[in-house]
Amino acid sequence: MSATESSRAFRVFSWFSLVCTLGVVLWGAYVRATGSGAGCGDHWPVCNGQVVPREPSVQTLIEYTHRLTSGLVMVFAVVLCVWALRAHAKGHPVRRAAVFSLVFMLTEAAVGAGLVLFKMVAHNESIARAFWMATHLLNTFLLVGAQALTAWWAGGRERLVWRRQGLTGWLLAGSVVGLLVLGVSGAIAALGDTLFPATSLTEGLSQDVSPTAHILLRLRVLHPVLAVLVGAGVVFSAVMVARLRPSPAVRRSAWLLGVLYGLQLFAGMFNVVLLAPVWLQLVHLLLADLVWIVFMRLGAAGLALGAPRADVKPRAVLSPT
Repeated sequence: MSATESSRAFRVFSWFSLVCTLGVVLWGAYVRATGSGAGCGDHWPVCNGQVVPREPSVQTLIEYTHRLTSGLVMVFAVVLCVWALRAHAKGHPVRRAAVFSLVFMLTEAAVGAGLVLFKMVAHNESIARAFWMATHLLNTFLLVGAQALTAWWAGGRERLVWRRQGLTGWLLAGSVVGLLVLGVSGAIAALGDTLFPATSLTEGLSQDVSPTAHILLRLRVLHPVLAVLVGAGVVFSAVMVARLRPSPAVRRSAWLLGVLYGLQLFAGMFNVVLLAPVWLQLVHLLLADLVWIVFMRLGAAGLALGAPRADVKPRAVLSPT
């Protein structure tokens, strides 16, 4: 039996919260791409020692706007969590997903504060900053995934189960790891583009292969390679899951995942050719987030309790003798 469908107001608010979070994530990428992370100095949560900055620079406005919108989605996460717990019975999958959404929103704020307080922003070229960016990316994916599942299960879908899922479970687990690794490599590549911008495609390629180049530049070349390899694995896994769990929701998600990943590859290719303009970096990141959201939907539908299974033969019914 499917879980009880949430109220229409809750469903709308859960999707609204997810969309707002995506907007804040993209604005955060804009902060990084424009070098505005130090716009409020090394002060947090205040900005340059002030609650409301006076005579702010453009960089300060960009960073301060990001902080304000981050605080707003934090409030949305609290409201969503409290609403989910009060409006749904124990055991409803929405409750756990909403709680995780709030937990990852809090850790997202903590990582963002750490970036500022430890000065891992602006023109910091240290390896430590790369680790902070990787952590930030991983937490963002977990946050977006939890919010996406909250909205998904609010529609009355069945909870997922990991046990006894056979090949389907392994395919999905492997794809999760692949997408997270790819996301980390993308965050490092984007950081390299920001810190070491190239004036031509030839210069950019020579930076990537130079033995004397900064480690962030030498790591940057891994991202397009991983994008192709991981993409092939994820799309193959999606096709296989659609065959093993042939429900309409799984098939639609697998098809949409393939389309979005193709668009993301094209965006990544043009990002390299056009020397990573800020607007295209944001498009590329948005497509990455959409791929992740659709993959969450694919996994939730494929592992759902009661999902049709083509890999399990129905038991024969014995006729009475």
